[in-house]
Amino acid sequence: MFLPVCREDMDKRGWKCADFVLVTGDAYVDHPSFGTAIISRVLEAYGYKVAILAQPDWKSCDDFRRFGRPRLGFLINSGNVDSMVNNFSVFKHRRRTDLYSPGGKSGCRPDRALAVYCNRAREAYKDVPIIIGGLEASLRRMGHYDYWSDKVRRSVLIDSRADILVYGMGERASVQIAEALDSGIEAKDIKWIKGTCVRGTREDLDEEMVILPSFDEIKKDKSKYCESFAAQYRNNDQISGQRMAEQYDSNLFVIQNIPQKILTREEMDQVYELPYERDYHPMYEPEGGVPAIKEVKFSITGTRGCFGGCSFCALTYHQGREVVSRSKESIVREAEMLKRDKDFKGYIHDIGGPTANFRKPACSKQLKSGVCRDRDCMYPEPCPAMDVDHSEYLNVLKEVRELPGIKKVFIRSGIRYDYLMADKKWQTFMRELCVHHVSGTLKVAPEHASCAVLAKMRKPSIDVFERFSREYEKMNKKLKKRQYLIPYMISSHPGSRLQDAVDLALFLKKSGFIPDQVQDFYPTPGTLATCMYYTGKDPLTGEDVYVPRDMEEKKMQRALMHFHKKENRGMVKKALIKAGRKDLIDVLAPRGSSSGRRR
Repeated sequence: MFLPVCREDMDKRGWKCADFVLVTGDAYVDHPSFGTAIISRVLEAYGYKVAILAQPDWKSCDDFRRFGRPRLGFLINSGNVDSMVNNFSVFKHRRRTDLYSPGGKSGCRPDRALAVYCNRAREAYKDVPIIIGGLEASLRRMGHYDYWSDKVRRSVLIDSRADILVYGMGERASVQIAEALDSGIEAKDIKWIKGTCVRGTREDLDEEMVILPSFDEIKKDKSKYCESFAAQYRNNDQISGQRMAEQYDSNLFVIQNIPQKILTREEMDQVYELPYERDYHPMYEPEGGVPAIKEVKFSITGTRGCFGGCSFCALTYHQGREVVSRSKESIVREAEMLKRDKDFKGYIHDIGGPTANFRKPACSKQLKSGVCRDRDCMYPEPCPAMDVDHSEYLNVLKEVRELPGIKKVFIRSGIRYDYLMADKKWQTFMRELCVHHVSGTLKVAPEHASCAVLAKMRKPSIDVFERFSREYEKMNKKLKKRQYLIPYMISSHPGSRLQDAVDLALFLKKSGFIPDQVQDFYPTPGTLATCMYYTGKDPLTGEDVYVPRDMEEKKMQRALMHFHKKENRGMVKKALIKAGRKDLIDVLAPRGSSSGRRR
C-alpha cells in the first residue's frame, strides 16, 4: 500500500494527523532507488506515520496544509537530483523534459526547490520543525560555488531557514531526529546527531573542531575557498572525520557533525527489503506514469559508496568512499520478487551501485582507521594495500542468473576497468562478463585520453583502458560473440586545453571508437572538479588548473569528440586552426561522408 498522498488516504488509515509530511520535488515513486521511498519506509518501520507531499504547488502555502499540521515536522528534499541540475542544461538552457515528473513534463518543481519548499512550509505552520535532506542538501551543506548564478552561495541550511540538514545517506540520522523530536526535544536543541548540519554559536565550538574559513572569506578569496574545500574533503569519513564549523556572522556558525556510521550489511538488507510498492503512484497513470521508473524497475541496488575518487563525481561527498554491500541472499530474494511482477520479461537490467564491481571496502584498514586522508584508493594507480577480489560479485551474479525464469542479468551501472585489470584473476571476471552479462554493448568510462586531463579527473592512464579494450575484444573473439564497447567521454573538463581535445579526437580516430554519449563538464556543488572550475586551482595540491570557460571553446571541444559528424565539420576545422593543427584537417574534418566506425 502506498503511503498517504491526500487527506482521504489518511482517513482510510484512521490517522488524525501525520507524524511527518515528507515534501519532495519528484513525483511519488515508492521504489528503493528513490530517497523519498527509503526514508518514508524506514520511518514507517519505526512506527512513524508519514504522508507524502510530492511536487506541491509552491505558488502558495495551501498545498502544504493538505494533511494538516504534522505532529513532529516536515521532511523536505528536492528530489533525486539537485533541482538546478534537473531544471537546466550545462549551457543553462531550461530543460524541456523531467524524467522524475509525470509524463516527463518539465516545470513541476521550482528552481532551488529546498529553499522554496521550506519557505512555504514555514508560512503554512510557523513553528513546525523543518528537516532538509537528499542530494541538494548534501552538496550544498556548506558555502559553495553555484554555477547557475556564478557566485559563492551560503549553506542551504541558512538560505532555507530549515532547523536541521541531513547529509549523506540519511536513514540513521532521520530515525534519530524523529526519536529526539518524539521525546519532546525542540529542533533547535538537536545538535549532536551525526550526519547533520545545524546552526550554532561560539558556545558550540570546541578545541577539536576544524574551523573552516568564514563564508565572507571564501566568497572573496579563492585560495580560502580551496582551503575550505580541502578540509571538507579530508573530513568526510565516519571514522577519521572531525566536526567542522563555518562562520556567517559574529555569532552564527553552520556546524557539521561527523558523518553517520554507514549501514551494516544486515541493515542494508533490511532497508532494501521494506514493503515498497516498487512503482509510481497510480494517480500518475493518466499522464503516462513517471519515466524514471523504467531504468530502475528491474534493477537491483547491491552496493553503496565508491572509492573510485573521480574528481567530477559528487558521490565522495554524498555517499562516501567506503563501500558497503547487501548480502547475496537479500539480492536473490529481490530477484525472486521481480519475477512476480506482471511486466517482468526475464531480464534484470542491473545488479550494482555507484560502481558495479566494488563490493566491499578497498582495504581492511578502512574498517579500523577510516579512508586515507591524503591518498586515493585508485589514483594515480591502485593502492598496493587494496584488496582486489571479484569472487563474491561473480557468485552473486551466478546465483541470480541461474534462478528459474531469469533469462539474463546485465551490468549497466558501470565497472571500473582499472580495478578489474588489477585483479590477478581478471580473466575469470572478463569471461563471465562477456558470456553472461553484456547486452551487445558494454558502457565504460575512460572519460578522456589526454594524460593532463585524466590527472585532473583523477582517472587512470588511457593505457589501462587500451589494455582492457584489447582483452575485451580478444575474449569476445574467442567466445565468437559480437559485443562492443561504448566509451563515455567528458568534454571541457578542468585541465582540458584545446590541444587535449584534439588528442582525444585522434585517439578516437585511431581506436575506431565513436562515443555514444558526450557529456560537457557540469560544475555541480560538492565536487573536486567544480572547485577547480571556480578557483582555477587544484585544492589538494595547490597547482594551477586551466579551465575552458569560453562558450565557443566549449563547443569546439565537444565537436572534436564527434568529429565524424558532417554537421561538426566547420567547428572541427575551426578548432584545428586555432590549435595550430591545420595538418589534421584532412584527417579529422575531411569533406564527404562521416568518418569513424563503432567498435
